[in-house]
Amino acid sequence: MNNDSSSRIVAGLLEWIASAPAGARLPSTRSLVAEYGASPVTVQKALRTLSGRGLVESRPGAGTFVRSVRTARPLDFSWQTGALRSPQTRLPRASGTMRDTVLGVIPLHAGYPDRELLPERLVRAALTRAARSDAAVSRSPVAGLPELQAWFARELAAATPVGVTPPAASDVIVLPGSQSGLSATFRALVGAGQPLLVESPTYWGAILAASQAGVRIVPVVSGTHGPDPDDLARAFEETGARAFYAQPNYANPSGAQWPAARAREILDVVRNHGAFLIEDDWAHDFGIGTNPSPVAAHDDSGHVVYVRSLTKSVSPAIRIAGIIARGPVRERILAERAATSMYVSGVLQAAALDVVTQPGWTTHLRSLRDQLRARRDLLIDSMAEHAPRAHLAWVPQGGLNLWFRLPDGVDLHEILRACEDERVLIAAGDEWFPAEPAGAFVRLNFSGPNPGAFPEAARVIGGVLDQLA
Repeated sequence: MNNDSSSRIVAGLLEWIASAPAGARLPSTRSLVAEYGASPVTVQKALRTLSGRGLVESRPGAGTFVRSVRTARPLDFSWQTGALRSPQTRLPRASGTMRDTVLGVIPLHAGYPDRELLPERLVRAALTRAARSDAAVSRSPVAGLPELQAWFARELAAATPVGVTPPAASDVIVLPGSQSGLSATFRALVGAGQPLLVESPTYWGAILAASQAGVRIVPVVSGTHGPDPDDLARAFEETGARAFYAQPNYANPSGAQWPAARAREILDVVRNHGAFLIEDDWAHDFGIGTNPSPVAAHDDSGHVVYVRSLTKSVSPAIRIAGIIARGPVRERILAERAATSMYVSGVLQAAALDVVTQPGWTTHLRSLRDQLRARRDLLIDSMAEHAPRAHLAWVPQGGLNLWFRLPDGVDLHEILRACEDERVLIAAGDEWFPAEPAGAFVRLNFSGPNPGAFPEAARVIGGVLDQLA
């Protein structure tokens, strides 16, 4: 009732303010209590709402007044142009996947799963326990909590076949999210001005991290089963590159997964060229029809630098990831990472470890698989029925996204604007191409909120394509 009364008072005062001159004094709290039949607390809440909108101001001892309109003096920052000079590297613009959403919008553009797909109960309990532990008042080791290092190592070791030496806890570096790990790894392994081979399409955040590190990105075409080993070998030979960034399991944006035979061939190419494979296992917890098979599990000679994130599967508020790197490369990555963030919050590390070691974590992952399958299939069926002009590249067996190619000749960004006008947000596929796009693509996330709106979103997309294609 208080919320309803507060909204009613706000609505009434908005009408009053609209016809009042600047500086006019609002009726007293006592008058508003009598007029609206509300408590003083509810009246004060309404006044705080108006103050938060910048419409009124409180003057102690005098009352509440309509805020005077002030014309802001234009600020001059032109001196900064000369001080900053031209940037050494041209960074890509902020990704559309990071856009905030408002009520009533159907968000298919985002990159994170909805909160109902997260282990919320486990996370809240873990944070409470971590806040009461020594981790809340102490600095963690630079490479991470030893217990969390051991967990990352054990998880990869569980996938390691007989005959391959599994990783040790001392091979692990804990990170404040995988994005910072990619930046540190690109700087440490590649260096400014040097070539880095990447799949095309590939994760836009990796393109951003590489651009920020000043490395020279060289695209290698990647399809349903990953890149062609011969193409990769040729790219190594032509460029002299010493690193290849890839997502072998449920690639973002396409959802592609390398078959086991292809993974072995690519690892052989990397070894033959004395190079590194930077394996980004971002979707390890999001298998649907298959299980992820890390390439790193088959390498004990230090050629694979393995990045494993927990941010999307545990909680976006717990930005924790791990890098497994063997040999001198680990020390170089650790030095790069420590130079930027020194160490990772012990509270977040403790909370992440708590979540993934609870019995409920395994139960959650089993349920998550079923939920992702249902959402994926609903969006696929909806698009097939209402937007047949959009061609699904393939049905991903894991991950969070569907990758659609639109008809040739369409204006991709005009289509995005038209969909947004109908309150449907989708992500432009050109963000995932390190060079010129191979066509007009969109990425649709099936793990966002309100899957019941998928048919309506597909109807909007289909209608826009019919009109503009």
